[in-house]
Amino acid sequence: MRIISMLALLLTFSLQAQDINRLTDQHIEENGVQIIQDFKALLSIPNVAFDLPNINKNAEYMVAELEKRGVQSKLLRMVGTPPIVYGYYPVKGAKRTIAFYVHYDGQPVDKTNWTNDPWEPTYYNKAIFEGGEPMDFPTSFDQISEDHRIYARSAGDDKAPIVTILSALDMIQANKLKVTSNLVFFFEGQEEAGSRQLQQYLNDNRELVDEIDLWLFCDGPIHQSRRPQLVFGVRGVTGMEITTYGPNRPLHSGHYGNWAPVPGQLLSNLIASMKDEDGNVIIDGFYDDVEPLSDLEQQALANIPLIDESLKAELGINDPEGTESYNERLLLPSLTIKGLSSGNTGKLARNVVPATATAAIGMRLVKGCDPEKQKDLVEAHIRKQGFHIVREDPDQETRMKYPKIAKVTRSDGYPAARTSMDLPIIQEVIASTKVVAGEDLILLPTLGGSLPLYLFTDELQKPAIIVPIANHDNNQHAEDENMRIGNLWYGIKLMGALMTMEK
Repeated sequence: MRIISMLALLLTFSLQAQDINRLTDQHIEENGVQIIQDFKALLSIPNVAFDLPNINKNAEYMVAELEKRGVQSKLLRMVGTPPIVYGYYPVKGAKRTIAFYVHYDGQPVDKTNWTNDPWEPTYYNKAIFEGGEPMDFPTSFDQISEDHRIYARSAGDDKAPIVTILSALDMIQANKLKVTSNLVFFFEGQEEAGSRQLQQYLNDNRELVDEIDLWLFCDGPIHQSRRPQLVFGVRGVTGMEITTYGPNRPLHSGHYGNWAPVPGQLLSNLIASMKDEDGNVIIDGFYDDVEPLSDLEQQALANIPLIDESLKAELGINDPEGTESYNERLLLPSLTIKGLSSGNTGKLARNVVPATATAAIGMRLVKGCDPEKQKDLVEAHIRKQGFHIVREDPDQETRMKYPKIAKVTRSDGYPAARTSMDLPIIQEVIASTKVVAGEDLILLPTLGGSLPLYLFTDELQKPAIIVPIANHDNNQHAEDENMRIGNLWYGIKLMGALMTMEK
């Protein structure tokens, strides 16, 4: 019976998606030039979270655009914090409510690293790294190619979904299609700054979010194989800094070398002891709490194409860490040395034994791992290597008492989250997306990056999945961030299908 019902569901979605695809293609052909101009206008507003005047300009712009389309909209505010853009689109007779989460802030920029001004969107005939050249923004649809790209901060992460949502609403309303769910639009303005007030916003506005049955996170890229994907989880994140100590002041390396302990050497030995030659973490208990995949998730994992060889060639890597595939490594907690410092290098190098050395360690967590426990395990390993741990720089008495000292400064963090693929509402999303994206759709159990998804899955106790649209080579967080036009068109189709999916 379950197989028959799923076949019926797929048939329903297939017929509906044919209409969605056809009508969206028609809408894009008739309005594509204006959609690109609207995207350009939004990208032209600087959006670093700490730049509150411009952040507010972004928020006010989006409220006005939502209201044009009949969405009941307002700004949720806290003093000194980027506002949440909240919109509600009620549908008579709807039996569920789905929320579209997007963040409208972007990473800070260093303009000197960009080919063009990041706040002045530039149109290219193809990717810059492929030899693309700038061209005028199109004035007719026949001038547009799906391989064209728009370059600007937040083009790929994360303003594109906002434009696709607005365009999907335009298409639906122009064709008098039925929206089948109450829609909530929840646009955050400080995701790239750590979502520091997001939990407070959710707590203070529970009456606005409690009725939501499903959260759709419109963020991130499609798969590296260039195939569309749905993502059902994210890794958590935490970390620490470790400082080791030598003499209480830098010493002449000729007079004291071979006698004074070298903090860089102490630190190097310590961090080297945390992994084996294959790159696996060998800290006791580091992998113990990993929550296994369900049968359906394991099946989905087996259907994801292997991209290790292409990634190695693209990134210039001969010997990746681990013996598992890239896809499998994302399902394990990681430990990364993000940075090392001790003394100087290059022309500033001096013949000294430095006084200290510091390493910044980042940890990505998977479902089942507690951020505080993972840091406890690392600290236990540090002690096992003979180090006495302190929280402040050691005084003279401490220095004389312990042969090896490490100051550990723990960072904040949050846990991983994952939504089950077995839920009926998730199966509806999969079916709806598949008939838009095609049979190449990838179902990814966990994304490599981190988002505060746990606030929704664990705190609000609601399913949440990621529906990415950006091209995988969009340079998010880096210079020359971009959005491929074909991915923008795909996003409009996807949003339209999700807004009109049958139950």
